[in-house]
Amino acid sequence: MIKMEEVHEQLKKWGELIITTDAGDSYEIHLGDTEFDQANRVLQFTTPEAKIVLDGDTIESVKMHFSHKISDE
Repeated sequence: MIKMEEVHEQLKKWGELIITTDAGDSYEIHLGDTEFDQANRVLQFTTPEAKIVLDGDTIESVKMHFSHKISDE
């Protein structure tokens, strides 16, 4: 497990991360739209499908997400 505080620090440093929970779910999170509630140990963000609230202590991995070209279309 990765502590929620470490996820927050990495997000502040990089601005965008891909996190994976202990359930195997992966999310791309962004500094501008992710909220960390230290008191309740949750982080929350909105996707096109739903508002997500995660137990901040269920994060198994963090991957830095770098800029890249999407397509030539």
